[in-house]
Amino acid sequence: MPPTHESAGSQTTELLRESALMDSAEALKRLESQVAGLTSSEAARRLDLHGFNEVAQEKKHDWLSRLWVAVRNPLVILLSILAIVTFATAQGPSDMVGGWVMVAMVLLGVTLRFVQETKADNAAAKLKAMIKVTASVWRDGQLVEIPLKDLVPGDVVKLSAGDMIPGDVRLISSKDLFVIQATLTGESLPVEKYDASDTRRDVSIIEHQNLCFLGTSVESGTATAVIVATGAQTYFGKMASSLTGQHVETAFDKGVKKFTWLMICFMTVMSPMVFLINGLFKSSWGKDTFLFALAVAVGLTPEMLPMIVSVCLSKGALAMSRKKVIVKKLNSIQNFGAMNVLCTDKTGTLTIDHVILEIHCDVFKNESEEVLRDAYLISHFQTGLKNVLDRAVLKYTELHRELSVEKISKVDEIPFDFSRRMMSVVVENGDGGRQLLTKGAPESVFKKCTHFESAGEVFDMEPILVGNLIEQVNSLSEDGFRVLAIASKKVEAKPAYSKADEENLVLTGYLAFLDPPKDTAKTAIAALRQHGVTVKVLTGDNDLVTRKVCSEVGIQADRILLGSEVEKMSDAQLSGVIDTMDVYARLSPAHKKRVVQALQAKGHVVGFMGDGINDAPALRAADVGISVDTAVDIAKESADMILLEKSLMVLEEGVLEGRKVFANILKYIRMGASSNFGNMFSVLGASAWFPFLPMQPLQILTNNLLYDCSQVPIPTDNVAAQYIARPRPWNMGEITKFILFIGPISSIFDYTTFCVMWFYFKCSQSGLTPPPEIASRFAHVTDPDHSYAAALFNTGWFVESIMTQTLIIHVIRTNQIPFLQSRASWQLTMTSILIMVIGALLPFSPLAAPLGFVPLAWQFWPILFGTLLLYVGLTQLIKMWMVRRNWL
Repeated sequence: MPPTHESAGSQTTELLRESALMDSAEALKRLESQVAGLTSSEAARRLDLHGFNEVAQEKKHDWLSRLWVAVRNPLVILLSILAIVTFATAQGPSDMVGGWVMVAMVLLGVTLRFVQETKADNAAAKLKAMIKVTASVWRDGQLVEIPLKDLVPGDVVKLSAGDMIPGDVRLISSKDLFVIQATLTGESLPVEKYDASDTRRDVSIIEHQNLCFLGTSVESGTATAVIVATGAQTYFGKMASSLTGQHVETAFDKGVKKFTWLMICFMTVMSPMVFLINGLFKSSWGKDTFLFALAVAVGLTPEMLPMIVSVCLSKGALAMSRKKVIVKKLNSIQNFGAMNVLCTDKTGTLTIDHVILEIHCDVFKNESEEVLRDAYLISHFQTGLKNVLDRAVLKYTELHRELSVEKISKVDEIPFDFSRRMMSVVVENGDGGRQLLTKGAPESVFKKCTHFESAGEVFDMEPILVGNLIEQVNSLSEDGFRVLAIASKKVEAKPAYSKADEENLVLTGYLAFLDPPKDTAKTAIAALRQHGVTVKVLTGDNDLVTRKVCSEVGIQADRILLGSEVEKMSDAQLSGVIDTMDVYARLSPAHKKRVVQALQAKGHVVGFMGDGINDAPALRAADVGISVDTAVDIAKESADMILLEKSLMVLEEGVLEGRKVFANILKYIRMGASSNFGNMFSVLGASAWFPFLPMQPLQILTNNLLYDCSQVPIPTDNVAAQYIARPRPWNMGEITKFILFIGPISSIFDYTTFCVMWFYFKCSQSGLTPPPEIASRFAHVTDPDHSYAAALFNTGWFVESIMTQTLIIHVIRTNQIPFLQSRASWQLTMTSILIMVIGALLPFSPLAAPLGFVPLAWQFWPILFGTLLLYVGLTQLIKMWMVRRNWL
């Protein structure tokens, strides 16, 4: 019996080695399986025993872990400490009101973040669930398609070109099977695998020729295999378990991390400095001064950034799903928006992916039914993927009856591979005669032919005829036709056939297919170009067809770089021409990957769109790998995003959504960075100038909580069309300029407010008399930090601070004139109004006393109104100056 889920590690390795040493029948017996596979009931039992066939993935956060993340927020921790201190030092029920206010603030902050991040996680999980990879498995004696995660040890699976290996497997039977193991070994060349027992004991597990492993894929050939290990017990699973939750950092990830550390540096410097200044200038080293310094630290902490980022990304992913783009990896959205080069295949992207068989003729261009019949038999009997050309041939269903296909049997198959660019099937007629039928790229097939057939007669293949045939093929290719050559020969009966049998063939003729360009391709390419994305075509097809299609859709194709030329170039030489070439033809998978890496080396953010086996290496190498829902398994697994429709129009809409996501995250970062930079100057000056604390610790935290609430709707905000008109990669230099020029403006108006409160409202007078209705609050107060003058000053700065911070987001959110040329979303607008109203009403509310506020005189409000107008005006002027200098 296979090892249980609990008995890990060495037992699985030993079982794999045992299976490799045995013959296939013994291996099946050892795994308590059979060629017809498991029964459904036995498979269900083993699924309970071993668990799902899933390797270590980015951990899904349960509600408890999300709650813990929300609770360990610096703001929540400090508010909790302040509440505990308040309750512990309270002399009576009235002193405990402030503590209960803090508890309410904790509950509000935790609930807000928990709910928003739960929604974001759930949205991401639903989108991921839309992308499923399946495997062909024998269950109850029937070949069925089931999700990869439901496979168990002992399952018997069928493998063909393009399939992912669904677990660690022992081959039972195979035919010309080549497997790409680069994910495990780094070896780029495919490795041939066999089903025979491998008695070598002195090699590593991965070197056994009859074992294949999860994480690898089939390049060509077919096989049947029994699963030995699944999920975490696989060779790949053990490697992946050490990488759980890790992903390659994008420029965006690195930028957010730099910003976070910048804020932490501000906080680390500011908090001790504020404490020291208050202590040295006022000889105040008490609890209130310490808590004030802590509150300043929390005010500088970007505690909402993780929530804003995750909500922006999840909302962006949902918006992109409505545009038929499914995001597999949320952190790739920003790269999608920053992408300035899109590399794509030709077939199905630029063309309609609906191939029509236009011509089937012999070498003299005479229509030939023989060519069509041979082509039909090849397409009918070949295993694995049926491409668009096969489907076009198989539409001639009348041939099935005419040829009596049911009386013809397939004896063997020599699968297609990218090096020889051809494939063959061996069929046996009712009379026992065998025939090898071959199709492939004309130049490849011509080399294997010694004769040709026309009108039932066979002639020698003269060199001059080969030259004429190549001219015919080129002429068709220039008209946009895709050409396949068909050849055959009679073969003797033998157990198996190989590539060596593809010699001395008789050329029957060729097929010419037409895959016309999509009506929307030219428009989509022009739109992408307008949005700053250059489209480059990377195809394995020939250069003549490629040139025809590209010229029709508006891509410059006068000069095409061929795979043979790429092969001869050094990395430096390829880098030298990469920006001037838009079309690449006859590329192998390795060539496509090299082109992508050369573009990245030149500083481009590169997207790659592909759906074939040969696209997987480039998909992995690209900054953004894009595939389609109908792609082969390995292409979907390698991609970051999946298109539900293979169209550049869909892609263009997705790119714009990606840019909107980045723009909204950047709004919060700009706002937080500039506001905190300005607050540094304000707090330091106020601490040195005034004989009391410029704002009480609880007031700072209240201000911070209200401001954070006003930022929550940022993910819903509108983004100007001109802002997303071009790619915007992460630019820390731009953010730094914004901080240096916009940040100090807030300090200017903080200081004008200080002057108004100090001189006009007489807060400089320690014995300032409070209004009669609140006089009792200050009757026995001797501490200057809690005097009426201090409370009035605290209130004035609190109201000005929350008003300016909340209003200025409407200036910072756009490069245009706020409110006139660009308006925020209704959610952000309403939240801003609500927070400003709350800020204005707090000094007059029942919460005023617990929070340390006092009513403000009517004269304060017109002064505040003027301050807001001047603040918005000056910020707008500086912002427009920065825009003109291309700093924003």
